[in-house]
Amino acid sequence: MPQQDGGEQGRGEQGRDEQGRGEQGRGEQGRGEQGRGEQGGGEGRKGDEPEGGGGAERHRLETDFLLALRRAGSIMQLLGQVSAERIGINVTDLNCLNIVALTGSMTAGDLARATGLTTASITGVLDRLEEGGFVRRERDPHDRRRVIVKLNAGPGLREIGPTFGPLIKAWRATAAGYSDDELRLLLEFQRRLEEIVRDQLARLRGEGDGSGRAGS
Repeated sequence: MPQQDGGEQGRGEQGRDEQGRGEQGRGEQGRGEQGRGEQGGGEGRKGDEPEGGGGAERHRLETDFLLALRRAGSIMQLLGQVSAERIGINVTDLNCLNIVALTGSMTAGDLARATGLTTASITGVLDRLEEGGFVRRERDPHDRRRVIVKLNAGPGLREIGPTFGPLIKAWRATAAGYSDDELRLLLEFQRRLEEIVRDQLARLRGEGDGSGRAGS
């Protein structure tokens, strides 16, 4: 009887050991499934992140965009220089002529403020442009002290069309490949970019004392 009791006790302990290992295995399996669930949830959260959130790709695109703008600005300066030589004036005169063409009739003082040139400099520019037949100056009928600068659609502008016409034609051909919505998006970006540049221009000009600027 003592031997039988010992055998039964051994079998009982063995059963409890197997039951313990079974419960331990189920616990480890549960933790494994929980880990996989957390990993899956992490992947789901990663996929839910919005695009353009400051990742490496976004940084690369912004850098490439800024470099493209710098290259465009640089080549536009070169184009302006070559175009001015073709027309027969200097770059500063061409810039003033372009401002008058875009803005319309304006006073000499307004043109000076738009370009940041001094009174003496803007007078020299207008002398050359008027002599070349590009602009004409008239006295303001309401205030004889004011000089109005107007575009002169005469022989002086004959080189403008051949110089910039092919550029406009090429631009229109490129724009034809974009939808109306895409062009609206590009136009909105260009307007915002112009505002940024104008703000920075005003900031840099504000560092001077503004002496010698032309009056109205």
